Amino acid sequence: MSDEKAEKGERIAKVMARAGLCSRRDAEKWIADGRVSVNGEVLKTPARTVTEADDVMVDGEPLPVADRARLWRFHKPTGLVTTQKDEKGRTTVFDVLPPEMPRVVKVGRLDLNSEGLLLLTNDGDLARELELPDRGWMRRYRVRVHGRVDAKMLARLKDGVTVEGVRYGPIAASLDGETDPTKGPAKSNVWVTVSLAEGKNREVRKVMAYLGLSVTRLIRVSYGPFQLGKLEPGHIEEVPGQVVRQQLGAAAPKGLSRKRKRR
Repeated sequence: MSDEKAEKGERIAKVMARAGLCSRRDAEKWIADGRVSVNGEVLKTPARTVTEADDVMVDGEPLPVADRARLWRFHKPTGLVTTQKDEKGRTTVFDVLPPEMPRVVKVGRLDLNSEGLLLLTNDGDLARELELPDRGWMRRYRVRVHGRVDAKMLARLKDGVTVEGVRYGPIAASLDGETDPTKGPAKSNVWVTVSLAEGKNREVRKVMAYLGLSVTRLIRVSYGPFQLGKLEPGHIEEVPGQVVRQQLGAAAPKGLSRKRKRR
């Protein structure tokens, strides 16, 4: 904290998020679950301001000292869940990260059978900033689908669709490669590029099913300005602090670290 903030203090959920333990929303849940104490008192509400002089404990352990805000690109393979702990005992993204990595939280989501770019950060406030819908950042995917598909049917998504009572916003979808219109829709294992801004739970799979297509592979290739590029599956690379500052401007955390590479 700055000297001024140290005097006045900050809300406990924000302090926990900055320490990289979780998002602010998760911090509020942890507090409600009785997992957080301040000066020996178990908190019952997140409406608590703390300073550096307070003794904050989470699950019986001291609150980690906040590191400088950092951001990583991770190429998530299939078969990993993106929750911190999985109630079914499945392997999580956090189980396979290098042991020297600090505690991190995810930005956005990718389901078990999806792969590609997943952003990770040690700063909960930065995660929240990167997820803000007001940014209008597009998530772009390469999707292999099975079924009959043509450009006309994909164009139906540009104004958004409602599937099983859920409204999905505008989606840009195009076939990868040209098809011969005289032969009708392409079929079987066709690649489609899909771009959307919302990223609701399993949105791409549900919208493709709405079109009568089954997804056999789904790869996220970009999240806003951040690209998967040639990052290999299971590999992780830190985003230079300068790049994050350029993309977030005044909203970027101070003291962003420089780029480091890890496998």
